[in-house]
Amino acid sequence: MAADNNKEMEIIDETVPLDGYEVVRGEFFAHLYEPSFTFNNNKISVNTACIRKLPDTEYVQILVNPTEKKLAVRPCSESDKDSFRWCTASAKKRSPKQVTCRVFFAKIISLMDWNMGYRYKLVGKLIRSGGELLFIFDLKTPEIFVRTIKEDGTEKSSRTPTYPAEWEHQFGVPVAEHQKALQVNIFDGYAVFSIQDKKTKSKESEGTEHEQPDIFPTEPVH
Repeated sequence: MAADNNKEMEIIDETVPLDGYEVVRGEFFAHLYEPSFTFNNNKISVNTACIRKLPDTEYVQILVNPTEKKLAVRPCSESDKDSFRWCTASAKKRSPKQVTCRVFFAKIISLMDWNMGYRYKLVGKLIRSGGELLFIFDLKTPEIFVRTIKEDGTEKSSRTPTYPAEWEHQFGVPVAEHQKALQVNIFDGYAVFSIQDKKTKSKESEGTEHEQPDIFPTEPVH
């Protein structure tokens, strides 16, 4: 009976237009279980949600489309060129791994005209494109965590994010634009960024640790 009552309450009207509606940005809601990508203190990292959505993935590549201002994280194998480990290697518990990447960090900061001292968090989606899964993050829609200097000279990091100024007078983007937002061809305009593990190379050549991993751009993918 309950199901029948629910059907009786439905109003069917296929003529309601969605013109003029905006899809409210996901960044305005709590998204603890949504994939996210963070830039902070010359480091990058994903959150636990990313690791859990791809439980069999240990290595990834980072792709950037500087024209569309989008970043992709693509699962790959250890032997693939420009791959790096994105999580801890513990068999009992996999957790995100922060990766130092001064060159890549600086290039993204310059590309987006961000503040080097702030923390930027991107909320993304796991999508399938060209027959493969990858996370897509829009660099134009960051949550910004501002750092300020207190009177005693120490830094204070905000726990409440701020957003780009243009978001102030909008809830999100129009429905039609929203539908196109995650339509992406990963072979169109993206470049793969390589994390060159200098620490590993130093171990092999000298038996000691010297430098942290860094990221360098390679040729665009075709």
